[in-house]
Amino acid sequence: MDVLEKALGMLEKYPLCDHCLGRQFALLGYSLENNRRGEALKLGLTLHASAQASEKNLRGIKSLKVLVTNGFSLAAKNTLHHLKKRLPKTDAPTCFLCNDTFQNVDNLVQQVLEKIRDYEYSTFLMGVELPTAAAEREDEFKAFFNVGYSESIKHEFGRVLGKRIEAEAGKAAEYGKPDIMIIVNPFTQKIKLQVNPLFIAGRYRKLVRDIPQSRWFCSGCRGRGCSKCGGTGLMYPDSVEMLVSKPLLEAAEGEQTSFHASGREDIDARMLGTGRPFVVEVSKPKKRVLDLKALEAKVNAGAVNKVEVSCLRFTTRDVVRKLKKAENAQKEYRALIQFKNEISDADMQLVEENLNSVTIKQQTPTRVMHRRANLTRERYIYKLKVKKIFPKEALMEVRCQGGLYVKELVSSDEGRTVPSVADLLKNPAKILKLDVLKVIMEDQ
Repeated sequence: MDVLEKALGMLEKYPLCDHCLGRQFALLGYSLENNRRGEALKLGLTLHASAQASEKNLRGIKSLKVLVTNGFSLAAKNTLHHLKKRLPKTDAPTCFLCNDTFQNVDNLVQQVLEKIRDYEYSTFLMGVELPTAAAEREDEFKAFFNVGYSESIKHEFGRVLGKRIEAEAGKAAEYGKPDIMIIVNPFTQKIKLQVNPLFIAGRYRKLVRDIPQSRWFCSGCRGRGCSKCGGTGLMYPDSVEMLVSKPLLEAAEGEQTSFHASGREDIDARMLGTGRPFVVEVSKPKKRVLDLKALEAKVNAGAVNKVEVSCLRFTTRDVVRKLKKAENAQKEYRALIQFKNEISDADMQLVEENLNSVTIKQQTPTRVMHRRANLTRERYIYKLKVKKIFPKEALMEVRCQGGLYVKELVSSDEGRTVPSVADLLKNPAKILKLDVLKVIMEDQ
């Protein structure tokens, strides 16, 4: 069966608009939109039917009437009028496959543009949702006519709408990682937006102790607010996360933030040196064009003498994954140690001899057992120096594999860390002050 014959067979059974007829032959020809294919097929059928009619072939008149009723063809209508044939009575049928939805594309495009007007974006992706009945109707149609050259109605709607949005908004369609995804149901005219997060990376320094890295919800009310927390829902009024994230959230006009970092320091430890790498993820941002230098200054002014950020830059979700994988990156610490008994320079030498270039075995510390699995982990110490500064105090600097619990490296945690400073010297010890000096990893 040739193309025109198959197209006529489709129209004899169902009313089809230009888009839906042309779509059944989408793989034939090149650089044509489906509505142009549909027009061309109907015009070809009209010419063929007109030739038959001129030869007194009644098949031609019948075909012209099919083209008028089910093909909505003005050319066929004018041809019948020219031949002085009675025009068929029609009840203005709608397209069997799309219910004339393609006629509403202009209106739908304007609705989409209005929906995304408040968002800054460089790239977008058009998605289409169809009612189950519409998808099943097309599948049955293709099976009945053994269609082998078609494009799906879902794909055509996505392509047509995407090209229109691209042209009118002046933005680029992006299939990999678009800023915003527009999901349209052409039949119900419903539009949903999936605004992809904005990721801002940097490094932070925590200049004071007793500020947690992340929000620490009140144990009494679980964040709802109670007398214990003064109605804040938080155990601590400040955190690195809140001090850094709030200005970024306000600037981006997003809904909420997630704070990702390469590990975390204890609440009573400072984070010094060049700082710890972090990423703030802002969900559903309306603004993406941000002055990061100005934001850096705003964060630092609001968190003065508490937290300081540097090297703010835009990044991607891939960097968040790399941050999580890099939690075991090498780190450098400085600790002020207090011993129960007096120490000597010989004691310090013994510690250095036994804790340089060694593997430490640590059972999960008792202080974090409530939130960590009870496992024995091995962590490596690359370099350790310790110096006596008072009869019962020493200053220790250590470079180690991330994930090493430095407090327990000193105290032994009742033998759960082996070897340890306390056990080597048979002298109970604890850390008075702890600082993270460096997190050794490349910024992405």
